[in-house]
Amino acid sequence: MSAPRDPGTPGFAPAAAGTSPTAPPDALSDTPAGNPPTTTAPWRRLDPRTLLVHCGWMGAPLASLTLTALATGGRITTGAWITLAAIAASFAVVTTLGLIRWARTEFRITSDTLEVRSGLLNRRLRSVPLRRIRTVDLTASPLHRLLGVTVLRAGTAGSGDGGSELSLEALTVAEADRLRAELVARAEAEGAADDPVVARISWRWLRYAPLTFWVVGGVFVVAGSVYRALDGMGIEPWKLGFVRRAFAEFGASALWLTVPAALLVVLALGSVGALALYVENWWNYCLEWTDARTLRVRRGLFTTRSVTIEGTRLRGVLLREPLLLRAGGGALVRAVAGGLGNREENRKRSGLLPPAPRTEALRVASGALRAAFPEGDPLTGPPQAALRRRRTRGLLCVVVPGTAVLAGLGAAFTPVLLHCAWIYAVVTTPVVWWLARDAYRSLGHGIRGAHLVARSGTFSRDTLALQRSAIAAWTFSTSPFTRRSGLVTLTAAVAAGEDGYRVRDLAAEAAPGFAAAVTPGLLDEFLVHRQG
Repeated sequence: MSAPRDPGTPGFAPAAAGTSPTAPPDALSDTPAGNPPTTTAPWRRLDPRTLLVHCGWMGAPLASLTLTALATGGRITTGAWITLAAIAASFAVVTTLGLIRWARTEFRITSDTLEVRSGLLNRRLRSVPLRRIRTVDLTASPLHRLLGVTVLRAGTAGSGDGGSELSLEALTVAEADRLRAELVARAEAEGAADDPVVARISWRWLRYAPLTFWVVGGVFVVAGSVYRALDGMGIEPWKLGFVRRAFAEFGASALWLTVPAALLVVLALGSVGALALYVENWWNYCLEWTDARTLRVRRGLFTTRSVTIEGTRLRGVLLREPLLLRAGGGALVRAVAGGLGNREENRKRSGLLPPAPRTEALRVASGALRAAFPEGDPLTGPPQAALRRRRTRGLLCVVVPGTAVLAGLGAAFTPVLLHCAWIYAVVTTPVVWWLARDAYRSLGHGIRGAHLVARSGTFSRDTLALQRSAIAAWTFSTSPFTRRSGLVTLTAAVAAGEDGYRVRDLAAEAAPGFAAAVTPGLLDEFLVHRQG
């Protein structure tokens, strides 16, 4: 016999009369179409252009026949005529089936559910409660965009595998936007906090796997590991015959062809490795509140992992956006929690979400905090001196040393390197200027309810939401350069995560007041209050 559930546990509620207590709260219900729920909401149909979308498969064979006709001067062989007849017959069948499907597919929004009715012989009614809807996605392929339609998918927190989501194909763009706004507006905002399942894996997230360090760095890590293994066996890889021949052919070929080709090979191998690593690490991923006090992460294919975090040890969350992932609209989420081991173990065990769409990352961060993630609120920006500091540091650490080295080598050996020196300076200066500007715009800090919010970084922009009550001490850090600029970096000491989290480049006169406001009473004995 199963133990009775605690009625005070978030995410669990007693079953209503007449419902099955074993049905998952966020699952779609499939009911016979002959017993629809009582409602006065009208049924609506999909756009008729759905029929054209389903005929998109004919593009490839028709294009092949067209190219064949052009190549033969308009002469079409008997085999081509047979292919054309088969396409015509298939078109008739697909169009007829599509017409029937379109005529027999309807949807509506009632007072509390989104319902889709479909089927020819076996009629089926699928519905999802509006309060359980967590994501409403609009997807349009090139053919959809050409026809002016899009696909709407509505899913719950537990529908990441695609088995528990409703899909409407296809709607006009205006209708889809209006329907999405209606669904989001009518869904209960507090539903996320009541749902035990925060997120499940969606394999559509695989497209974010190559937008990580491993797409390039992983290739060199593997190559270095192979080199060390061979060296340990007494084998010198550079003396192997096929390696020497490959380098000889590479150097003898046109570098403007071989270098890009080599980069493409590295990117291809890195992408394959990143996809494989993503699948192995996040297979069967599920993030859920097992009870009112325990957050659990389950994942892994060959090596399965289950990390349990007590709610009392969860001090906050970190929204991380590496540069490539941010360019692709993605992010990942990490927990700031105690009891996850040393710093290296903490980095392996603190992951709450793999690289995924940024909207999903914000939703997961809110689910872990059990409150809205305070990312959308405007934060206090840094003073202008922080921008000048980043520009100066970029010029002194990147542009000047590289230019000087190339110029010195050019003066000593060949004038070609002198040209490389000024080209390097011309190319890297605007890049450094842009990165400095991006790093400056990423800076921000603020107090949002019970949390300290701090954001910084350009190669990896991190937004931290940290419980103010978890901060045990403050460290004020300056250097000769920051003191000259009037800037101070605060470090909040926390017995969780990385042990300390930085709030970078605050104005020196504002830093003590901000730290005192975050943790009232902690710094009182060190502050000198002005007498009015």
